[in-house]
This record gives sequence, structure tokens and C-alpha cells, in this order.
Amino acid sequence: MKISKPHFWYNKSQRNGVFFLLLLIAILQVAISFVDFSSDNTVFDSNESIALHAKIDSLKKIEIEKSKPKTFPFNPNYITDYKGAQLGMSIQEIDRLHAFRKNNKFINSVSQFKEVTQVSDSLLNAISPYFKFPDWVVKQQSKSVKKATHKEKISKFSTTDINVATVDDFQAIAGVNKYLAQRILNYRKRLQGFTFQNQLLEVWKIDSTTVQRILNKFKIIDKPIIKKININTATFKQVLSNPYIEYDLCKKIFEFRDEVAEIQSIEELKNIEGFPIDKYDRIVLYLEAK
Repeated sequence: MKISKPHFWYNKSQRNGVFFLLLLIAILQVAISFVDFSSDNTVFDSNESIALHAKIDSLKKIEIEKSKPKTFPFNPNYITDYKGAQLGMSIQEIDRLHAFRKNNKFINSVSQFKEVTQVSDSLLNAISPYFKFPDWVVKQQSKSVKKATHKEKISKFSTTDINVATVDDFQAIAGVNKYLAQRILNYRKRLQGFTFQNQLLEVWKIDSTTVQRILNKFKIIDKPIIKKININTATFKQVLSNPYIEYDLCKKIFEFRDEVAEIQSIEELKNIEGFPIDKYDRIVLYLEAK
């Protein structure tokens, strides 16, 4: 494992400042220890003592704040194992970055960093402000944004309903070419319409940034009317046509149906061993029990 130098340090003036604060705190604490606050001749009254302690606490907080590691701008393409751990990245996230870079590829945007490493949004928001890309990358990104903004301004959308939008409507969004626009329509047809906004993330080769741009323009105005099939009379092929049911799950559903003779409630599917509970709300869009 390659160990890089820590990305934080102190200059001479900062070290002198910290030393001065520590010295001042030490002097004040020694002074307090030699003063008899119970005596009538005490120089400080109780209010002055409280104020002095408050001052010491304040100086301690300043010293602690100054002693915290400082993060400086860095190019995310060169994150080492050590630095990645300091930033809060998991081993898997760091490995994904290194695997990407092994192919002589470079990350040129925050959204691409998330796509490659799969870091959480919270961590990305914390570390991305420190990303520093080469000047030519920044200029290229600026041009792309301006071009995309201009493209959207001159485009006329036929609708704001994502379930009605055409290929041309989707192509007017920055980052959506004709191939991606067609994939969105094909997947929408397979789903019989988008019921949840995040179903857009399931489209093949679409990134979260593009999805957000699309959802900034299009919404689900009316939920689609999906034709459901009876789980008790449906054929294997009909159940397998469900966008969220793969072969193994379909087989388990039919084995369960044979075991119970008849499924009384669609919620009984949750009793199947290995049933993907996280996809339940999507799977049952297409099924009913009669």
C-alpha cells in the first residue's frame, strides 16, 4: 500500500500561535491554583473567577479548533489508500477508483466520481468542494454547461409529463442523446409508465446527474393505469414478464403457489424465502390475488 504525505500541516506562524495559547492557558491555571478564593482578602471575587474560567475554556476551544486537520484542494484522480481512508471512503470505494484509473481513465467531474466510486451523497457533499481538476477540464465543463443551457432555452417541450414526453423532449435535456432518449421510452413502455420518479434510475446507462436534470423538467402528472394479472391463474411466462421478476424468483412464486394451493392476499408473497422486499412495491404493481 502506497502511503502519501498527510494532506494537512501547520506553518511557523500557526505553530507559534498554538504555543502562545497553550502557554497563556497554563499561566492562568497556575494563577488560579495559588489564589485562595475563600479568603476575604482574595483579589478576585466569585464573578471574576467565573469570568476567568470562561476565558480559559474559550482559549481551549480556540486551540482545539486550530489543531484540527485542515483539508486542502486535491485532484480526486490521485487519491491513495491512505488519503481515501482519511476522507472517509471505504476500501471498496477506493478499490473502484483505482480499478478505473488502471485503465488509464480520468475522472473529470463530481458526478463521474460518484458514478465510479459509488460513495454516498453525504460523503460526496463533504469532500467534493475540495476537488481540484486541471484548468482545461474546468473550462471544458463550463463550455458544456453553457451549451446545454442554451440548448434547453431554445428547445420547446411538448409536455412536462414524463409519461407523455417524446424522444425529442428528452433529447432537449443536457446529457441525453437520441440513444438514451429511446432507451427511456423503451423502458417506460415495458413498465407501462413510470409510477415512481426513481424508476428512471433503472434505465440502462443513465447517471444520477442526468436523471436529476430530467426530473427538473418532467414530473409524473398522472400515474399510469397498469394492467394487473391474477397471480393464481397467470402462466409462468406472464409472471416472468413482470419487469422486476427474474427467472429464479418466478420459479419460487410458482412453487409457493403450489404449496398454498391459492394465494389469498398478494402480501403473502413476502413469505417466500429470498423474496426481494425492497422491490415489493414495484412487483405488486403488476400482480393481484383473486
